[in-house]
Amino acid sequence: MHCMRRSLLSLAAALALTGATGIAAAADAPQVLLKTSMGDITLELNQEKAPKSVANFLQYMKSGHYNGTIFHRVISNFMIQGGGFDTGMKQKPTNAPIENEAANGLKNEPYTVAMARTSAPNSATAQFFINVRNNAFLNYPGQDGAGYAVFGKVVKGSEVVDKIKDVQTGPGDVPAKPVVIESASIVK
Repeated sequence: MHCMRRSLLSLAAALALTGATGIAAAADAPQVLLKTSMGDITLELNQEKAPKSVANFLQYMKSGHYNGTIFHRVISNFMIQGGGFDTGMKQKPTNAPIENEAANGLKNEPYTVAMARTSAPNSATAQFFINVRNNAFLNYPGQDGAGYAVFGKVVKGSEVVDKIKDVQTGPGDVPAKPVVIESASIVK
């Protein structure tokens, strides 16, 4: 009887710890501040559902890759894309591509952040985009059977995203006046 009681107490403690860990993990979601030439945007990253995409994004951020890059593709009724080109429209070198995590249950809804990629599903590197509307056609499985991996959301600065989406653009949806990501840093 004493052994059984001790086992039940151990099980209860383990379950309580598991629940507390889950809550702590959600509370500890990293937040990244993007200081742009049009204002600040704070992103909250979802490590639980998109661990590879978040680790990839944080690696680029910590290396300083995003500092001085631009939002090089802006489509007002779709998304704003950045993280790959400097102010002279020169593409920055990247690390190896990562696995597409689009089947993680997160949706391409307004103010969510997703990995940009080519037509090859597992080709995302440094570029990301912020959805400015519900882009359900990008959700897994998407039009190509793979979708686009959401890995975070805007928690502050949605008004800045709205200002960026409305800038004047030229050929290739490139803003006429560069919208610069001056710096990217962890704030939480």
